Amino acid sequence: MDTPALYATAWAILPPLIAILLALITKEVYSSLFLGVLLGAVLYAGADFDGIINHLVNDGIIASLSDSWNVGILIFLVVLGIIVALMNVTGGSKAFGGWALKRVKSRVAAELATMILGVVLFVDDYFNCLTVGSVMKPVTDEFKVSRAKLAYIIDATAAPVCIIAPVSSWAAAVSSFAGEGQNGITLFIKCIPYNFYALFTLTMMIAIILMKFDYAGMAKFEMNAVENGDLFTVEDANALNADDADLGSDKGTVLDLLLPVVVLVISCVVGMIYTGGFFDGSSFVQSFSDSDASVGLSMGSLVALVIIIVYYVCRHTVKFTDLMACVPEGMKQMAPPIIVLTLAWSLKAMTDSLGLADFVGELVKNMGGAAVGIIPAVLFLIACVLAFASGTSWGTFGILIPIGLAITASHPELTTPIMSACMAGAVYGDHCSPISDTTIMASAGANCNHVSHVSTQLPYATTVAVVSAVCYVIAGYVHTPVVPLIVGVVLLLGVLFFFRSREGSYKIPEGAVQAKAE
Repeated sequence: MDTPALYATAWAILPPLIAILLALITKEVYSSLFLGVLLGAVLYAGADFDGIINHLVNDGIIASLSDSWNVGILIFLVVLGIIVALMNVTGGSKAFGGWALKRVKSRVAAELATMILGVVLFVDDYFNCLTVGSVMKPVTDEFKVSRAKLAYIIDATAAPVCIIAPVSSWAAAVSSFAGEGQNGITLFIKCIPYNFYALFTLTMMIAIILMKFDYAGMAKFEMNAVENGDLFTVEDANALNADDADLGSDKGTVLDLLLPVVVLVISCVVGMIYTGGFFDGSSFVQSFSDSDASVGLSMGSLVALVIIIVYYVCRHTVKFTDLMACVPEGMKQMAPPIIVLTLAWSLKAMTDSLGLADFVGELVKNMGGAAVGIIPAVLFLIACVLAFASGTSWGTFGILIPIGLAITASHPELTTPIMSACMAGAVYGDHCSPISDTTIMASAGANCNHVSHVSTQLPYATTVAVVSAVCYVIAGYVHTPVVPLIVGVVLLLGVLFFFRSREGSYKIPEGAVQAKAE
């Protein structure tokens, strides 16, 4: 079909906007995403019914499920689901929960331990989301941390950590967008002090945990968890069915959880550097830069799965038939996030066919006439909107980073702030968009209702984004990260103290959870 009449117009943003609004209003994500995809097909094909169906099915759903990158991610998801099921049935999760509870003595410590584990698993956000959730759920449940809060901690240590980790799949993605003559990894490292959104997200998470309070939608979920013991507030059948760690063998040990996690981490790292040519002579950093995260993660996870099954067979804690029963069980637990991911990818296909990237590119490329110092802040806000609407950070990198580099040709002093602003805005969208794959997997990792996670996380992420925007205005004029970092931390803490003092925030009562947990 020829280029649609509405190509690269403001109509291109309507499908994701409708999907997001419907999800927040109806609290139901499947139909909301599907209607967004359907609207995209209608805008593309017009009144041609055959064209609508063809674009919806062939160019949307089938194309998304036949894309090699997407298939690799689905394989990785399914294998992770199987590994989690194996850790549960062998008693590894139960044993780790008991071990951790003897050492984690407070609600604050439980939340900080979850955050630290998320930071440690910085290699890839997908791996982070599902692994941290499966490992820390027994501990946070004991201290009545709501699943919405757990999902926020998981999500806030996924993309925001990966974007400031030089050895990660994200560093590889960003470096691949650098222009000719640019060393992508070197440029990435220079951008780290300017990545205000990622740094302030970690700052806010620590502050919220230590200040023992929550605000906006999260306050309701935390109050219900602490005072009523209801970890979900909004029940989710898939989440409840997935919480089966307590049903595992009593013969499990902490090693039955730690060894699979370590094997999985090592296998995934080796898989990624293998795809980047490490064993053909490339350096470790270069191989990460050239890696194919989808292939590397799927290869690594499959190898890890075989090793883990052999280990459990040798342990003789459960029957081999019980281990094999984890294969369909793990796949079943991953069905909800796989459905949401498929629809989210299909929605992106619709926006691509409507020229959303070109529409944004036209808005941005003539920005040179504006006050030069505010360019990083403007690019940051555009990246936020684009990534939130499209649900893809890497796609946003691909759209805005080349435009940002073109702007820096005439303003080289702004190269680092502009690049950082593009990355930070993309991470905001990846962090909190309802159709972002990382947001979807954070919900899955915490076994939390997806809309509950989105609605409670959005005010937190947006608070950080507003502070970050102010700091990018400052960075555009002072050309050093030190001043905006200091201003940003002071401003962020001031905002949090203000919210804490207002009616509607929820302060965790002293001793409300600790005494019971011990």
